[in-house]
Amino acid sequence: MKTIVVLTGAGISQESGIKTFRDSDGLWENHRIEDVATFDAWKRNPDLVRAFYNQRRKELYNVEPNEGHKQLLRLEEHFNLQIITQNVDDLHERAGCKNVLHLHGELKKICSEIDINDIRILDGWELTAEMKDAYGKPLRPHIVWFGEPVPNIDIAVKLCEEADIMIIIGTSLNVYPAEMLSFNKVTKESEEQYLISSEAIIDNVKDCVFPTLTRVETDDTFSFVSPIIEAFSVISSNE
Repeated sequence: MKTIVVLTGAGISQESGIKTFRDSDGLWENHRIEDVATFDAWKRNPDLVRAFYNQRRKELYNVEPNEGHKQLLRLEEHFNLQIITQNVDDLHERAGCKNVLHLHGELKKICSEIDINDIRILDGWELTAEMKDAYGKPLRPHIVWFGEPVPNIDIAVKLCEEADIMIIIGTSLNVYPAEMLSFNKVTKESEEQYLISSEAIIDNVKDCVFPTLTRVETDDTFSFVSPIIEAFSVISSNE
């Protein structure tokens, strides 16, 4: 059975109503990145950081997986499917996908700022200052902030190295580690690669060298995910 690795970014969840964090003016929901998405911001103003992620988490409870998420599940019928996502939502899991690796953390989880192994599922959407870890320190959002190491990067690299087919959905590939996981930097020469994204994102990467990359321009993830799944299913059934 062939292995497919799907690398997803904010574009696939946008169709569910989740805003892409970073706007054209460089702000995240009217906040500077330095104020809500760094460890220094957390130490400087934890109330603001908590409020920011509480709002994002509350919004997550009001959206559902879209057809792009659901169609990817069909690949599990014919392939060894592994999803690597830059997204912090749980829409892949809620669509039914079993093997999902989060690079940037998970919005519905909280963690200790001291013990990296102390990761907990938050009951509900609100993280409060009264929630403490074993050391008496306030629990923080389980988010990989700017300037922090990406704990799952080594696992992601290994998965990409072993893939037969790689599908890239909804990411500009301009941000680490997505840029490293594609571009044939960690993939084998025989691997097929497909970039599924909007025309604007395609333009951002058109000058890059992708020896095996097939670009597909679409403003509707489902419109391409569905037929490519049909094609892969035929390939699988004929092997």
